[in-house]
Amino acid sequence: MKEFAGDLLAIARGPFLLLTPAVLFPAVVASYRFSGALPWSLVLLILIAGLAAHVAVNALNEYQDFNSGLDRATERTPFSGGSGTLPAKPARANSARWLFVVSFALMVAIGVYLGWRVGPKILSLGLVGGLIILAYTRWINRMPMLCLVSPGVGFGLLMVNGSGWLLTGSFTASVQVVAWIVFFLVNGLLLLNQLPDIEADRAVGRRQVPVLLGIAASVRIYGLLLLGAYGSLLLGCWLGVMPATALLALLTLPLAVGVLRRLWHCDGGRQLLIPALGQNVALVLATPILLGVGLLLG
Repeated sequence: MKEFAGDLLAIARGPFLLLTPAVLFPAVVASYRFSGALPWSLVLLILIAGLAAHVAVNALNEYQDFNSGLDRATERTPFSGGSGTLPAKPARANSARWLFVVSFALMVAIGVYLGWRVGPKILSLGLVGGLIILAYTRWINRMPMLCLVSPGVGFGLLMVNGSGWLLTGSFTASVQVVAWIVFFLVNGLLLLNQLPDIEADRAVGRRQVPVLLGIAASVRIYGLLLLGAYGSLLLGCWLGVMPATALLALLTLPLAVGVLRRLWHCDGGRQLLIPALGQNVALVLATPILLGVGLLLG
């Protein structure tokens, strides 16, 4: 049983699930600043639904990549190429499928309940999120621009904005700023994690930005995404939407510069690429957490 649970956690990409509470934290704090109230039961449901959605997309990705043969052709890194569980244990494929089914059903059930509790408007956001989960691996990965932005849409424009609406009854300006910061950061995260898998992805017909444009162009796009994230923060503070203490999130800026410098000189070499991917994961987790702390201090 312990081995089975460990395999399910690997299929769900357990360490990557930290992204969900990290991006929800500043959204919850911004909502609290606006409304002055924090219904913990609602916050808990939002977190569970967010984690269920994240597990669902990861499990479906593992299952479909195994069935397509991509997992066997990929040279895995800690940040790309899947968990490696299904190629090592093909009998777990059915478990991966059921993990997707159960987590997706849990997300839908919570979404329907929240729609009944606070109003049906939230269901439209949930519907778009569900479609992204179902389409991401098989179809969205063949559409370069949609593949580039869909992770940020899911975590930022849908999950963050949906949480803000559930907690306040409106799309507040401060939550909008948080959503756009998360949008740019998460898009950059998935973009970089595609870099080690270019040849394998090309072999199975994927048409992501790195497959079409290569590493150098992808790094330039990543730089623009970072500019969008930090620019959204600065603009929010300049407009008075965010308190000045939110600038605490700028503490990750040197890390961002370091990631860019590593990527600029790596030329596809894994010796420099993999540390850059690790630093980017730290950047994407730390920035929204520091943003949430800054909002609390404000």
